[in-house]
Amino acid sequence: MRRGRSGLGPHWHVDGELAARYAAGTAAESDAWSLEKHVEACGACAAAVSSAVRAGPETGPLLASIRAAVLERAVQEPRESVGSRAYADNGTGPAIGAGTGAGTTTTVTGAGTTGVPPRLSRAARVVWAAGPALRGAWLVALVVVALGAVALSYGAGLGASVRPLLLVTAPVLPLAGVALSYGLHADPLYEIATSTPSGGLRLLLTRAAAVLAVSVPALTLAGAVLPVAAGGPGAAAWLLPGLALTLAALALGSFVGGRRGAAAVGAAWLAFVVAPAATGGPAGAALMAGASPYFAGPAVQSGWATGAVACALLLAARRRSFDHLETP
Repeated sequence: MRRGRSGLGPHWHVDGELAARYAAGTAAESDAWSLEKHVEACGACAAAVSSAVRAGPETGPLLASIRAAVLERAVQEPRESVGSRAYADNGTGPAIGAGTGAGTTTTVTGAGTTGVPPRLSRAARVVWAAGPALRGAWLVALVVVALGAVALSYGAGLGASVRPLLLVTAPVLPLAGVALSYGLHADPLYEIATSTPSGGLRLLLTRAAAVLAVSVPALTLAGAVLPVAAGGPGAAAWLLPGLALTLAALALGSFVGGRRGAAAVGAAWLAFVVAPAATGGPAGAALMAGASPYFAGPAVQSGWATGAVACALLLAARRRSFDHLETP
């Protein structure tokens, strides 16, 4: 590694020896991951690694055949996609190296390789990268639930009876958003995203955080403006249960896939919380009395916090499972 200094402090660049070891698949795991992260932001080092890989006796011919196939496809279908044009316009083709810890990793240089339309603003690109959930039906459903709760409470004259309905619904809405933002059946760029250094658990957590950043303020604000039911939990009582359910779905998804994990956790919430809470009636004091044991009190909230920590630890232990593609 070549070290230098810029106005922002010391930094390093990839030298020829490290690029050669990475291309040959003999670089240490820590060096390989550092290199993969570095070339995301350093075009010069990305070009150096790409050159080293193209010069390899095994990867060079493979890359040449891939580039030839992409160029041939681009000529036949010039309007194919932004991603395909990026391969053709780059001229160097993708750089494929064998990081020992992450398996074969693809690093593609070019403006359009993320699948983001090139003319989007920076803010729009952030929303685009946050995941399909923030661009799909889930966001509409979230707005409908939040505004609908307020409308029913004040417009329909239901008053405080609406809060328990929102309380038992709110924890599973982030769960649905996470399930729709990442995975084989949710993301059209899933296979490409998973093969990049920022894919896998890192991208999944980024998109989960984006879903929570939208749902937490919306649902908490909606609950805060609803009339208060006597003796009922507060507007923020759903936050720890919602976090615990989201982490449980992510942890379970490391075994069975994100969609199945979210579906299983959501079904358990419906069977063990919503159904028992609704036995006395679908709204009003009966539903509040049935829901309160799952939300109210320091002991209950501490239990949800403990569950969230346990699921986070399991997720950390299972983080390598997200480096592999989901199976249908």
